[in-house]
Amino acid sequence: MTTSTLTRAGTASKKGGGRRKLTLPVVLLIVAGGLALFSLVRVISGADDLTSVGQVSGALQLAVPIGLAGLGGLWAERSGVVNIGLEGMMILGTWFGAWAGYQWGPWTGVAVGIMGGALGGLLHAVITVTFNVNHIVSGVAINILAVGVTRYLSNFTFAEAPGGSSKQSPRIDQITDITIPGLSDWLADLQAKHWFFVSDLAGVLGGLVTNLSLLTVVAVLLFPATWWVLWRTGFGLRLRSCGENPVAAESLGVNVYKYKYIGVVVSGGLAGLAGAFLAIVSTGIYQEGQTGGRGYIGLAAMIFGNWMPGGLAMGAGLFGFTDSLKLRGGAENVHAMLLLLAILLLLATAWQLYKKKYWQAAICLGASGGLFAWYGLTSEVPSQFVDAAPYVTTLLVLALSAQRLRMPKADGMPYKKGQGK
Repeated sequence: MTTSTLTRAGTASKKGGGRRKLTLPVVLLIVAGGLALFSLVRVISGADDLTSVGQVSGALQLAVPIGLAGLGGLWAERSGVVNIGLEGMMILGTWFGAWAGYQWGPWTGVAVGIMGGALGGLLHAVITVTFNVNHIVSGVAINILAVGVTRYLSNFTFAEAPGGSSKQSPRIDQITDITIPGLSDWLADLQAKHWFFVSDLAGVLGGLVTNLSLLTVVAVLLFPATWWVLWRTGFGLRLRSCGENPVAAESLGVNVYKYKYIGVVVSGGLAGLAGAFLAIVSTGIYQEGQTGGRGYIGLAAMIFGNWMPGGLAMGAGLFGFTDSLKLRGGAENVHAMLLLLAILLLLATAWQLYKKKYWQAAICLGASGGLFAWYGLTSEVPSQFVDAAPYVTTLLVLALSAQRLRMPKADGMPYKKGQGK
């Protein structure tokens, strides 16, 4: 099969419909509007930590493992394989990353963590692609297997090491952090003045140039790299064709099994990198159960992003931000988010009225009124709600975005070699 053949097919499908692409000026305008809304909520609520340098820096660090796991899911599902096993592959990444990291240094730990996750991805590929087992069953099995294997290995590795135990590793050396001198301090001072919008912008920019791990920079660069590989190269076009119509791809000469294997192994490697990031950068230590469902949240971020790297990055940022709210300021910050949600629902009401969808507008208005009342009649939210905020956000985002999603057509569907002959 020639790349030009698939390119013509892809161009024809785009002409037949699809959403209008957002231009850079429009994206920047949306970002500025969102930041202005956050600034308004901060001024009204007095939750000055909402857009502080520490909050943004913490959100970025928490978003990276979620985003990497979601990026892994994107590679697998664009090749047509559902990867519910991201959580298990992350667990393998945390264990192998910590095991190599405390002995031979953090960067060796990163490399071995990637290989640990890729091993889980290879197992998933063998089960689903070669033996055609249900993708969900295989993914759940890998999640269970990863927990058991790492728990077993910890008993005779970490438990015997100085400073370790059967549930955690010895301390791992940290990867170098980057702080831009002068600029970081100036932005922190500007953010501390709490001016409308200006201080919030300074807080966001300051969080991106203060105590930034080198691995964070690598992880962020993987998003545009993935977009370029999958949407701007012949290799990416062939891989995506396996997730859209593997029979047609095979008839044009694509080795479907090969590209599915590549997609799933890369998926496992990215999930392993997410796990290594958790162990080496986020905590500096491996602890049993430290992934905390981030593999599943990464999968939710990928779905929210409509199987696209840009949308996935936004989803990961949202989940990382809510997780950071829980860790910093707790109840006060989450209470301020009630006001933000109420305003967003009010805007959604106006939009539904503009589209003449009156029932939807009434529902949005009722929910907005309830949140305004909750915010006005209380000074804080229950601690249980604070702890649940990231997971509630996951459910809400998936529920609200479900109507606009378009997954790869052959995602999760069984395929056998020679099926198109």
